[in-house]
Amino acid sequence: MVRLVTVDTRPSLTRIPLYPGTLPAVVPDAPAWPRADLTSGGVTLHARRTPGPDGGELAVYLHGLGGSASNFTDLAGLLATRHPGMALDLPGFGRSRPPAGFDYALDSHAEVVARFLADLPQRPVHLAGNSMGGAVALLIAARHPELVRTLTLLAPAMPDLRVDPRRFSDPRMVLAFVPVVRAGARRRLAEVPAHERVEQMLRVCFADPSNVTAARRSAAAEEFVERAGLAWTAAALSRSTEGLIRSWLAPRARSLWQVATGVRAPALVVWGTADKLVSVRKAPRTARMLPRGRLFVLPRTGHVPQMERPTSVARAVLGMIDAIAANAW
Repeated sequence: MVRLVTVDTRPSLTRIPLYPGTLPAVVPDAPAWPRADLTSGGVTLHARRTPGPDGGELAVYLHGLGGSASNFTDLAGLLATRHPGMALDLPGFGRSRPPAGFDYALDSHAEVVARFLADLPQRPVHLAGNSMGGAVALLIAARHPELVRTLTLLAPAMPDLRVDPRRFSDPRMVLAFVPVVRAGARRRLAEVPAHERVEQMLRVCFADPSNVTAARRSAAAEEFVERAGLAWTAAALSRSTEGLIRSWLAPRARSLWQVATGVRAPALVVWGTADKLVSVRKAPRTARMLPRGRLFVLPRTGHVPQMERPTSVARAVLGMIDAIAANAW
């Protein structure tokens, strides 16, 4: 049995079956899942593994720009009641060393992850991506349908070129992409203490940063410090940002909107009404462009719904999987 929730006036798009069963309580200070370098398909990526029941279909998680596999700690734990999980650090992020000559284009991120997934014994997978990771997941689902059983897009980085100062946690981030001054701006950004960087990130990505515990803030600061010591971190962030913006400027025939029309997997689009980075106004169009897409909008939620509302997201994902099994999606 599933129950339905309607989040706006278009029931064909927004009638979302929510899993009605019992889920474990989220532990706010739970540590991130164990991590290790994994090699598959000739690709090595750093990953956090979430144990699940034997024979459970694998869920794979892709983080957003500047994020890491730890962004899925809570959601992966909730879904692990039925699905073992693997949260990946994208090339150049977290501890994933980028391949030699990697250009950080959105297409390149997608192809590296697709090669990794293609050699896993547990494919096809339930693929979920947040922000830039959502755009990467969208490309994989469209170009490699044999790898993706279901697609969950969490505030995906669909083209959004509006000018909005709220999108920048620090004004120096704008200068960091201006050719003449960007080297100095990036150097000054790198000098910002880790705890300040965390607070800036929370203000931009969360609707209510006060809900983030001191332990989680401390863990995020430690991760900032760790990543600052890796040779590839700065280039990965700046060049992936540039690659994402280039994808937004692509001609219509090659845009992410057109890519979405080629996805055949059942797809769930999740968006927060308080998203400062990619406007929730992009949400209905994103779901409509996906042939089997549906939309789940969460009030009082920012750009990382899997971190702010993990239980709501888990119920929507499991509800989608159950509805597909019942031929009701």
